[in-house]
Amino acid sequence: MNLESNGKFKELEKTKEPTNLVNLFYVRQKEQKGLGDAVLCAKQFIGNEPFAILLGDDIVKGETPAIKQLMQKYEETGKSVIGVQEVQPSETHRYGIINPISSNGRLYQVNNFVEKPKEGTAPSNLAIMGRYVLSPQIFNYLENQGIGAGGEVQLTDAIERLNQDDNVFAYDFEGKRYDVGEKIGFVKTTIDFALNNDDMKDEITKFLKNL
Repeated sequence: MNLESNGKFKELEKTKEPTNLVNLFYVRQKEQKGLGDAVLCAKQFIGNEPFAILLGDDIVKGETPAIKQLMQKYEETGKSVIGVQEVQPSETHRYGIINPISSNGRLYQVNNFVEKPKEGTAPSNLAIMGRYVLSPQIFNYLENQGIGAGGEVQLTDAIERLNQDDNVFAYDFEGKRYDVGEKIGFVKTTIDFALNNDDMKDEITKFLKNL
């Protein structure tokens, strides 16, 4: 459907807006070898600059974007910063988990990172939540990172090695996190965002009441 020919100019402007914010480049990960390998594929675009990673199965809604909070902490510390939030102890086996040494407000110094610990063995309930600001040093570790959990090259394993040589911090960012990596989470997220959209909320509310 052509939005312009159908007179839907408001919708057309919404689709154009993101393309005016940034220049988009992409690289294809030829094999599904894990997040660590996927990040390594982007090395040619990043060069020797700090960079942000935002995983698409986590959406964060807050007054200050989660990634901006991490960028501010990177500027303050000069070190890589990983976004974390608390999860239920019964869910820690689904995430990378930090083992904190000390904290300064929401900022944690980390002893070590554990990728998807077995149930009952997690060192904390602070889980890595799909937001990272990393120094380019991480590529030195990813280039020779072995296979980890799930038979994949795990980014968390490379971060753990970087942390042993050069402190990596964790930051408990503010904002509501939505998990759209699973079906129920995707549906809940869609409903919540629709109920907060002025163009949709009345119709969605009516629909839900009539279920």
